[in-house]
Amino acid sequence: MNKLLFIVFAAFSAACSDTTPLPADPQATPETQALYRNLFRIADEGVMFGHQDDALYGHDWKYEEGRSDVRECCGDYPAVFGWELGGLETGADRSIDDVPFAEITRLLCAAYGRGAVNTVSWHPQNPESGASAWDGKTSTAVSSILPGGANHAQFRLWLDRLAGFFVGLKSADGTCVPVLFRPFHEHTGSGFWWGEAQCTPDEYKALWRFTVEYLRDVKGVHNLLYVYSPDLYRDAEHYTERYPGDEWVDVLGLDAYHRPQDWDFLSGGERMLSTLQRLGHEHGKPTAFTETGLEGIPDTAWWTRRLLPVIRGKGLSYVAGTQTEKNLREAFSGESQARNKYTYFASKAKKEGFEQISALFLIISSPHNHMPDRHVLFCLKR
Repeated sequence: MNKLLFIVFAAFSAACSDTTPLPADPQATPETQALYRNLFRIADEGVMFGHQDDALYGHDWKYEEGRSDVRECCGDYPAVFGWELGGLETGADRSIDDVPFAEITRLLCAAYGRGAVNTVSWHPQNPESGASAWDGKTSTAVSSILPGGANHAQFRLWLDRLAGFFVGLKSADGTCVPVLFRPFHEHTGSGFWWGEAQCTPDEYKALWRFTVEYLRDVKGVHNLLYVYSPDLYRDAEHYTERYPGDEWVDVLGLDAYHRPQDWDFLSGGERMLSTLQRLGHEHGKPTAFTETGLEGIPDTAWWTRRLLPVIRGKGLSYVAGTQTEKNLREAFSGESQARNKYTYFASKAKKEGFEQISALFLIISSPHNHMPDRHVLFCLKR
């Protein structure tokens, strides 16, 4: 049965060594360890595709039980579901996208029950100004939340709230749901208060390590895989400049949107993803194209003429959809992401590109099987 998954965020997998790969958390739950092993195995079988907030809103709908643009476009739910936790740190009951956290919890666990993989991003507010994550006007926000900093106690409270959310993710049988957690992403750019121009490499590494150590060792959160996902980068040295170390990271990623006015997606994507694949092999990590896409998808052949040539041959594990930075900024201004023009492609695909795109994907395992060693997979035909 052929399927399309409405994408924007993708992941690759490095070749597995002779030894069983283990996550950064030695006490990771059996399900989390199984998910990690499968991120390596998928590279030999195919690719998972997914969609950010797929179960929450879409083209001309919002918060309608059971709806999904991906499902309505191609007949089934995506293999990967993306969720956003920005706002949780403040004690709010809704995310920065105006989604109730209780609803995210319910739907995330339901997705796991169908055999899907869940990935979580976090855009916490600036700890100094109290403005959004996009407030990068100062260069002291990161240092202020490190041990000894003026806002360190506040940051620990933020992590306490995150920990409470993660340990509360339980399946119907009480199993802790494994999650790919992607904190402090796109740090090779300067769009956020943790960006390249806002903190030093050592400060960024310290922030990452403290976050992992506190969640894992202090709060006892053992259902997370930690994903390191920079923005556009020049070379391997630039990519690893702020890398906290193999013992603190599970997955190597990349965020790179197709912005024709800024860079060439085909050549730039090929260069960065090839480098990423090599780094994955060198560090023994699965690798991920953690965010990508084209605003509005004006070209119905974008999937096969742009995305497919870039990802082919890279050992892909999963691809999942998200919104662009522009859409997120609009959300801060009060515009609902349910009006995101990006989701318009779901209806366009039915009329103009569905046959071409859906032919790329083939489901190769049951989406209803969520035993520890099995997750829904989609195969990219080669």
